[in-house]
Amino acid sequence: MLSHWWRFGNFNLHERYVLAVAIISLLILLLNGLLGAYVRWRVTRISTLLARLFIVWLVVGGLATSIIYFANAAERYSRLWVGVSLLLSFIMAGGARVLVQLVLRQVRMKGRARRSVFLVGPAHHLINVAQGMRASPGEGYSIAGIERLPHIPDDACLERLSRRVAASETREVWICVPLEMGSVVRSIFFALRNQTAEVRFIPEFRDMHLLNHRMSEVAGHYAIDLSVTPMNGMAQVIKRLEDILVGGLISLLILPVCLGIAIAIKVTSPGPVLFKQYRTGANGRQFKVYKFRSMEVHEEESGKVTQARQGDPRVTKLGAFLRRTSMDELPQFYNVLQGRMSIVGPRPHALAHNDHYKELVESYMRRHKVKPGITGWAQVNGLRGETDTLEKMERRVEYDLWYIDNWSLWLDLRIIALTIFKGFVNPNAY
Repeated sequence: MLSHWWRFGNFNLHERYVLAVAIISLLILLLNGLLGAYVRWRVTRISTLLARLFIVWLVVGGLATSIIYFANAAERYSRLWVGVSLLLSFIMAGGARVLVQLVLRQVRMKGRARRSVFLVGPAHHLINVAQGMRASPGEGYSIAGIERLPHIPDDACLERLSRRVAASETREVWICVPLEMGSVVRSIFFALRNQTAEVRFIPEFRDMHLLNHRMSEVAGHYAIDLSVTPMNGMAQVIKRLEDILVGGLISLLILPVCLGIAIAIKVTSPGPVLFKQYRTGANGRQFKVYKFRSMEVHEEESGKVTQARQGDPRVTKLGAFLRRTSMDELPQFYNVLQGRMSIVGPRPHALAHNDHYKELVESYMRRHKVKPGITGWAQVNGLRGETDTLEKMERRVEYDLWYIDNWSLWLDLRIIALTIFKGFVNPNAY
């Protein structure tokens, strides 16, 4: 209505505009449902919430304009009306959600509108869960009671638990036990069979390095995903579109630079312009990565890859400049357009390095759950260049896994921006 007034100066919508509003609204509802935008949105981070909404509105805008174009109705609809409608609806939907979140957060911080929770489990695990609740007061949970369990609770313990839960009038019961006490969950659940409180199972995974963990349904069974890729469904489509659009634009911009570098390499040292080497890609599949050659042509021992070091005699003068400015990586945008790499992701290591470190660094190979990238979270945090110690590799893998576990379009755009603003010069590249 507002956009119609903005464009035409009145609120009298023609039937075709009413139809367009209905189609756009249905698309928004459908995509919001598919992306889980209606699930726990009151406690979802505002940045994540707005990112999901932006993606939905972007896709709806593309679909709406495509429908109008292919229906040969472009002359009957105002493009300005479509654009303003999408913009205003995004602002109103996003603003309303943010406002509700901020109001609820303030109310909950004051101790109101909270859900009471009764915690059940071993003392050490209850402490961890309670600390997490206190660290997130905006989620609106408060502790109504605690029942510390021995390793194997007896009937008397379970009866006391049932009485205490009933007396507390709690809204929820959280069963917080480690995996080795899984058999106890059934006993506790049975003991609470006459209670109306919601019951949740919060397992403790101790020192297990989880990756993108969540609940899912597989072949009719509930599963706790311990190590899965985030690049599924819509996320995979968004990531690929990002690579094609941003990678294609950058490839066009750097084409003259690449031609100049290729000529300079050919003139200054004998050998090929490009260095090609197999690396491990997504899900462990090998692919051939491309770089501008920065070293003199030489042969390595079979199965051995020697990292470049400071003052390495194999590196040419031009190669030293290319490596220091990261310009030797520019041909990898072709790998991105091929679909074998992404602009943002864990950097691909040599196959020999993978074989060496996979037994030394826990969860090392899980960094291959996504496509390798030209830049990454580890790189913008200063973890670039030679990994001459095990600690350096452990830190790099830690940052890579954090990126995979927290991936979003906004995180990718942030890493790209940091790569540009921090510059491509790497003092640790030899």
